[in-house]
Amino acid sequence: FNFGLLKKTEGEKRKATDNVSTNKRQRPAFVDDDEDELLASAGIDIKQDTKDEEDDPLDAFMADMSEQAKNTKSEPKIRRDDIEDEDDLESYVRHMKEKGVTLGNSNQPMPVYDENANSDDEVYATAAAIDARLENSHEDPLEPVKKEIEPLPRVDHDSIDYLEIEKDFYQEHPDIAALDDMRVQAIRQELGLHVTGHQVPKPCVSFGHFGFDEDLLNAVVKAGYTEPSAIQKQAIPVAMCGRDIIGIAKTGSGKTAAFVLPMLIHIMDQQELVKGDGPIGLILAPTRELAVQIYQETRKFAKAYGLKVAAVYGGASKLEQFKDLRSGTVEILVATPGRLIDMIKMKATNLRRVSYLVLDEADRMFDLGFEPQVRSVCDNIRPDRQTLLFSATFQKRIEALARTTGQANEDITQIVQVFEEDTMKWDWLIYHLAGFCVGGSVIIFVGRKDAVDTLSHNLNQAHFECVALHGDLQQFEREKVLGDFKSNKVKILVSTDVAARGLDIKTVKTVINYDIARDIDSHTHRVGRTGRAGEKGTAYTLITQKEDRFAGELVRHLETSGQIVPPELMSLAMKNPRFRDARNSRGRRGGRGRGRGRGRHHPKTNANFEPIQFQRSSTGGLSTTPNAAKPSRWQ
Repeated sequence: FNFGLLKKTEGEKRKATDNVSTNKRQRPAFVDDDEDELLASAGIDIKQDTKDEEDDPLDAFMADMSEQAKNTKSEPKIRRDDIEDEDDLESYVRHMKEKGVTLGNSNQPMPVYDENANSDDEVYATAAAIDARLENSHEDPLEPVKKEIEPLPRVDHDSIDYLEIEKDFYQEHPDIAALDDMRVQAIRQELGLHVTGHQVPKPCVSFGHFGFDEDLLNAVVKAGYTEPSAIQKQAIPVAMCGRDIIGIAKTGSGKTAAFVLPMLIHIMDQQELVKGDGPIGLILAPTRELAVQIYQETRKFAKAYGLKVAAVYGGASKLEQFKDLRSGTVEILVATPGRLIDMIKMKATNLRRVSYLVLDEADRMFDLGFEPQVRSVCDNIRPDRQTLLFSATFQKRIEALARTTGQANEDITQIVQVFEEDTMKWDWLIYHLAGFCVGGSVIIFVGRKDAVDTLSHNLNQAHFECVALHGDLQQFEREKVLGDFKSNKVKILVSTDVAARGLDIKTVKTVINYDIARDIDSHTHRVGRTGRAGEKGTAYTLITQKEDRFAGELVRHLETSGQIVPPELMSLAMKNPRFRDARNSRGRRGGRGRGRGRGRHHPKTNANFEPIQFQRSSTGGLSTTPNAAKPSRWQ
């Protein structure tokens, strides 16, 4: 509604009518003296007391002119009875009252506004008053018009050939590496940090500890940063290691830089975008205001490497946002969930290249009802992505969402067996399977549907009763297979990844990855089928010499999960050039510029560290100066 139309005074109305009439049709203006002269020149006695009963020609002319003026359309002459009598909102209130609905306290006066009041403020206040009255009504109020945003359909990641990515770019600064556990604990306590997880990197103290190159450090200084905030000191090293993060931090804590700076280094290591590609880094925010704020902050740092940043959110032109994304040159996208889904459905962009995902203020997104949309976006991104989730609170829904990022269960022991050839895996399986069945049920995962049928047939021939599960089975067949397995009629289930997600059977004590998973996320979901409800479980992964690429991912997964990495697995992983290069030169570059003609991030990274001394800053934190002494508690 717009109540900006005000009543005009009678004088203003006459003036407006005269102006419009004059503009519509130009005519001579007559005054009394002119009229007398005209009548006299025509031989008419103006002093006669009586007139002819017939209409005088001049009178007829003037009457005709007056009639035309009356018939001339003039906007100010039109009386807006609908405004002065009753507007739409008042009509609605009257309608509800006629139905017998009492709209709140009728004794509560509506606010009275000055004629110069902001019309929007008046509308908002009126709407708020109506809402308050409807809350007291026993009738169901009319629901506000709300656009329903359908989530994205699920994606079959197995059918997509994703580019290989590297996520670990961090090498610990010598000064930080020299800190023992007691010193690290003291630093975290002073910074108010509470950290959980396995082998979490130590917090850094200054920007010089992160290993940023000169370009990025200059951008940090130009943005006005002199010392990292508490969450930056801890989150940046963790993110640069390629680890997933759940950060509980409020607005103003500096969390934006905590996830943007590692994102830049991550992006600089990826292949250049080509036509049709979507962004590499994606940041989801609950509101347009926060999206704009993150966008502006991200641009400050992205200029260091010439990366393009875009933002899509409601309330702005879809056409402009569409054209911006359609170019295929946006490497970092900041978005609200609803508008992002709109852009994807309009084919403006896609999520195939996203390998660094940030969910900022996830609790607010859930409070605003975006949970289905957020989950659908996450499900459409490659499973082995890096995910950083920030929230002001740690609700159960946030925890449930965070668990989808794929951290391993500590109740599960993972054992890796390395074989020279595929044929050796069958002999190992037959030798150990009987013992596994004594302890409980067993799930054997293979990579293809035909392999499920082949392996289950061979096991039955070897007198190991088993059932098979894959996507080609009819629904009633799946139900029978799962029913027999859950009821313990059959102790062995051979399956593709279709059973890896959502299958919760407490009796499963052993998982065997007969074929390696497609990616580490699928591997984690497979392993998670055992060790349910606090029970202990064991997961075996059978890997061959030709699978060195996955061996590298498995090494990192085992290390972050606190599992033992067998020497033969490490040797196999080191055969992979990418893993070997990353292992031997971790952190000496922020990215090797794979496929980048300009080398991206690698030329100026601080490979040779200089010792940094510490002093207490005026804010109570720790900063760096060339000649400052270390605080006594660090001695």
